[in-house]
Order: sequence, then C-alpha cells, then structure tokens
Amino acid sequence: MNRRQAWLFAAATALVVMVSQPAWAIDPALDARNYAGPAWSPYLVGAGIGVLSWLTFYFSDKPIGASSFYATVSGMIGKALAPRHTESLDYFKTKPPKLNWDFVFVLAAIAGAAVAALSGGNIVNEWVPDMWSARFGDSVFLRGGFAFAGGMLMAFGARMAGGCTSGHGISGTLQLNVASWIAVICFFIGGAAVANLMFRV
Repeated sequence: MNRRQAWLFAAATALVVMVSQPAWAIDPALDARNYAGPAWSPYLVGAGIGVLSWLTFYFSDKPIGASSFYATVSGMIGKALAPRHTESLDYFKTKPPKLNWDFVFVLAAIAGAAVAALSGGNIVNEWVPDMWSARFGDSVFLRGGFAFAGGMLMAFGARMAGGCTSGHGISGTLQLNVASWIAVICFFIGGAAVANLMFRV
C-alpha cells in the first residue's frame, strides 16, 4: 500500500465512521470523552491508534509492528556474544541487527504504556493477579514461569505468522489483508481456548 492508497483508505474509513452510529450514541451511558473507568477511554485510544497507523504509513511507508523487535534484540545479543555465528545466519545477512524504526517504536510503546498507566490511575502493584491466585495459588515463581513460557511461544508464533497483534491486528486488517484477518481470528480463538482450559476446566 503506497501513501496515496493509505490516505484513500483512511478517508473511506472516516466516512464509514461518520455515517455509522457510534457506540456511545446507541448507549447513552457510554461517553468516549468522559470515560468513567480507571484508565484512558478505550474509544479515544482506539481512534488514536487508527490515526497513528495512518501517519505511520504516510511518513515512514511502514506498517505498525512489534514482533521484529525480538529478532533485532536477539541479533544484538548474538553479535555481542557470538558475532561470527550471528553474521553467518541468513536472516541477519539481509536484516542486520541495529537500532531501527521498529526498535524505537517498541521502546516508545513501553514508555507510552507507563505514561498511560500513571496518568490513568491504573498502576497495579501485584506479582500474582487474583484470578491466577484463585486457580493456581500465589507462587510468584510459577506465575513468572508460565508468563515467560507464554511470552516465548507468543514471540515464536508471531515470527512464524509474519506478524503480531500489531502487525496483523492493526496494520494488516486496516489494509483489508485477508491473511491478517485470518491471523486475528486465530488469535482470538487460541486465546479463548487457552483461557478456558486454564481457568474453567
């Protein structure tokens, strides 16, 4: 998708949003500008992510994505510990690990999440969530082990699928990419299945 196509798609999306009835118009209790929850309004944040996607395509001609960050960090570690082996890998021959746009994007996303949590009063100072504790006990090591294993599987799956929830779920679906829509559907199916197995069975 080139810049002109991205702007045409953005204009079409804006038109659809304007002629459709927003959620807070259907339910008067919902107000995107005066959200009563403990965090930022999900409606305004969602719209902000959409605008960020348009601007990203326009200024950098690249989609929003985060999974390549892990490959970049792995390559940097590899270059520091085993430079000869790392440089011999086919992936890093074409994509040498370096500070790039994707790397900075993920760091900015982490910083932005911290700002949002602090300013939205949504800082949760707990190692083990209540739902987890009720099902598996309050062991920090068990919780940390599962979180680490889940993160590794998620990163591996994102690289295998050619994108993560950002690459497919935001950038890909925004471009009406069929593979991205299939990937996002599978994300939800997989997440719902694992959550039900862990917390209901």
